[in-house]
Amino acid sequence: MRIRKNAVITGVGGYVPETVLSNKDLEKMVETNDEWIVSRTGIRERRIVNDANVATSDLATRALKKLLQDGDIHPDEIDCVIVSTSTPDYVMVSTGSMVCEKAELKNAWGIDTNAACSGFLYALTLGASMIESGRCKRVVVIGADKNSSIVNYKDRNTCILFGDGAGAVLLEQTEEEVGLIDSFFRTDGSGKENLIVTAGGSKYPASQETLDQNLHYVRQDGRVVFKAAIQGMTNTCREILRANDLDIKQINYLIPHQANLRIIQAVGEQLNLTDSQVKVNISRYGNTTAATIPLCLWDFKDDFKYGDKLLLTAFGAGFSWGATYLKWGKLRGK
Repeated sequence: MRIRKNAVITGVGGYVPETVLSNKDLEKMVETNDEWIVSRTGIRERRIVNDANVATSDLATRALKKLLQDGDIHPDEIDCVIVSTSTPDYVMVSTGSMVCEKAELKNAWGIDTNAACSGFLYALTLGASMIESGRCKRVVVIGADKNSSIVNYKDRNTCILFGDGAGAVLLEQTEEEVGLIDSFFRTDGSGKENLIVTAGGSKYPASQETLDQNLHYVRQDGRVVFKAAIQGMTNTCREILRANDLDIKQINYLIPHQANLRIIQAVGEQLNLTDSQVKVNISRYGNTTAATIPLCLWDFKDDFKYGDKLLLTAFGAGFSWGATYLKWGKLRGK
């Protein structure tokens, strides 16, 4: 009988900048107020990089170093680093390679992926595949974004939503009945105009015209994204449950992308989950894009017990969305 070798999370790390941008701070920048922001998003504050020399790779590196420190892991043990980000340091040089350099990972190679807010889940599946195939023994998957670099702080519709941060997990192989079990993903490119940074790529390279039109900032149609996110996240979670012959009552926790508290609550309600089963930290960090799910895993890691069944789900630009089912293992150093 062939024993399935799963990829299991054995380490978690996170990092958010020290500078807090509160709703009260935003009241001084755009026409908005704390009550309006909280009632519509659930966000009270977000963390923002206040040093122009700090890039996404620095956020990712600090999350990775926290993971290594807490798990008593030597940098030479890491084989590969996958960084999911929408805000890479450079267009041509991968952020993953920068992280390997800054964290002094001598034996690792690094790459980037980009599926916006869904990116961490996509990257997690790629990392798990490397572990399951035996090509790598230890893979670090990082979700990191310096959203302040693409936010227009004169646009009250978007500047209230986003924060900066990074979260990282370590994947290793196990023959125990824990680890990543299944994923279900979908994309729909026709939704791209509803959540996008228009310029800066090969279609609309940087020019004076793109700068004058503020096309290098994120923009979104909130109503379209709101509806699509609830539907996409709920449906992919149901697909995972069906494919694995699971009842929602068997799920211990839902770890949703932290984009909007009303979206999170709607998904939880449609899945018939209690508030205590749905992990939420959006009030403190805002939407950190690819970092939201790993930051949740980092924040709430002490709540998860060996064998707990977790559903992770996200929705982001692209449109991209999906869900991952895993059983929690044992963290190094615990």
